[in-house]
Amino acid sequence: MFTGIVEATGTVVDTRAVTGGRRLRVRAETVATDASEGASICVSGVCLTVAEVRPPILDFDVIQETLGRSTLGEKRVGDAVNLERSLCVGDRLDGHFVQGHVDGTAQVTRVQGEEREWRLWLAGGPELEPYLVPKGSITVDGVSLTLVEVRAGEFCVALIPTTLQRTTLAALAPRQRVNVETDVLIRAVVHWLTARPAGSGLTLAALREAGFA
Repeated sequence: MFTGIVEATGTVVDTRAVTGGRRLRVRAETVATDASEGASICVSGVCLTVAEVRPPILDFDVIQETLGRSTLGEKRVGDAVNLERSLCVGDRLDGHFVQGHVDGTAQVTRVQGEEREWRLWLAGGPELEPYLVPKGSITVDGVSLTLVEVRAGEFCVALIPTTLQRTTLAALAPRQRVNVETDVLIRAVVHWLTARPAGSGLTLAALREAGFA
C-alpha cells in the first residue's frame, strides 16, 4: 500500500528481456538505503518487488501482465521514474490509498503552464471513465492528484510547483503515455453497484438517473 506521495526520483540504468518479462534496474539513491529483497516499491505508479539490492541500485522483475498494462516496457536507460516505499503502520497518509495496481495508461493531450499551477490534460480509455469523479483522487505515474475536470474521453489534473519539482511530471509533453490508477474506493463502489441485479434497490443506473454518477 502506498500514498502517491513520491519520495524521490530514480534513473533507469539497465533494462533487458528475461524469461517471462523484463528486468528493470534503477539507481535509487534515497529509496535503496533500507531496501531489501522482497520489499514492495512503487515505480512510476506500479507496485514492484525488489529482486536484488546493490545500493544504490535496485533490480525489479516486471512480468508480461504489468508490461501490457503500464509504460514500464517503454522505459529506456536514462529515463527518470518516480519512487515511493510502501507504507509502515503509523505513517501519515498525506495522499490517498494507492495500491500500485495500474488500471491502464492515458495519453497527454495538452499541458497548460501557469506561474503557480500547471494543468495536465489526459485522454484515457473507456475502462477508466466510470471511475473518474471531479474532485476525486487519481494516481498519475505514482503521483497522488485531484481530478479538476472530467469530460467525455478526457480529464484534467492540476500540478503545483512542489509536484513539478519533486516528480517526473514536469517533463511530460503531448502524446506521451502515463500510468493511471483510479481510486480503489470508487472502484469498489462502482463494482458493487454494477454487480447488483436489477430491481434490488440502489444501483449505478439509479444513481445516474438521480444525477449522482
